Parts: sequence; C-alpha cells; structure tokens
Amino acid sequence: MIQVNIINISADAVSGQPVILLRPVEDVLAEGGIRVLPIWIGHPEATAILIALQGVNFPRPMTHDLLLSTIETMGFSVNRVEVTRIDGGTYYAAITLRGEALDLVLDARPSDSLALAVRAGCPIFVDEEVLATSGVVIEEVDEEQEVEAFRDFLDHVDPSDFTS
Repeated sequence: MIQVNIINISADAVSGQPVILLRPVEDVLAEGGIRVLPIWIGHPEATAILIALQGVNFPRPMTHDLLLSTIETMGFSVNRVEVTRIDGGTYYAAITLRGEALDLVLDARPSDSLALAVRAGCPIFVDEEVLATSGVVIEEVDEEQEVEAFRDFLDHVDPSDFTS
C-alpha cells in the first residue's frame, strides 16, 4: 500500500462529473512529473469532501459526520482508508476501524471512504497495483501555486455548484 493525499477535486472537462486526484506522499519520478490517481465520484460525495476540507460545520451532522460520530460512540476510531482494487472500471475501498478489543475492516466506496478519512484525519492508502495500472503521470507544477489555486477554489466554491 502507498500512502496518498488528496491534491485536488475538480470537474471532468468532458462530462462535468467530479474527479478527485490522489497523489502518493513520497513519489519521485525520474521524468519530473507527478503520479496521480484520478477517481470519478458523485456530486454529493464531492460536496461532502469539499465541505470537510474547508472545515465547514453545520448545526446538524451531515451523513459522513453522523457515520464518524457513530463509529466513535461505539468505541472505535477510523484507523485508515484504503483504495484496494479496481474491477471493470469500478474502484473498491476498505475502511479499517480500530477498537480496544478488535479491528474491523468495512467494504466501502472510495468516495465515502475519502469523505470519512478527511473528517477523521486518518491516512489514505492506495494499492500499489491500482496506482501502477490506473495512475497517470502529469507534468509537475509549482506546488505552492497549485495549493494557492486550490485554496482559491475552496474559498469560492459553493455546494450548490455540484448539484444538477
């Protein structure tokens, strides 16, 4: 497993569907590019992830906040999230919960797993084979400039931008 970070959420230029980009934490490519794993997700999940990344709090819990609260109330913590495989263009993920007496692994969609990971502050991992077969290399950009552009996007995005 390779640890990754969420580096961007944007809309696919052709379909308009949200796509999340995951980048290995330690990934140095000889050709100077960066390797990313694009995962297309639904509009509600993109909104949920953006809300968590922005640190927006609502008076009542959103679905992923409720899930995290339930997990914690039951005496578990979210230990890690893993994108485990891809089959027929569909990604699969697992959420590992750590408890005092046992650990549990839950099957989940990557989009829900990532929304939960952002809220729980846990590490995100991708299977090496998934990254090797589905990852893409993009030209390296100035990370500081990219972060600033992403912050600008987050400052001006509205959850209604992701509804049909």
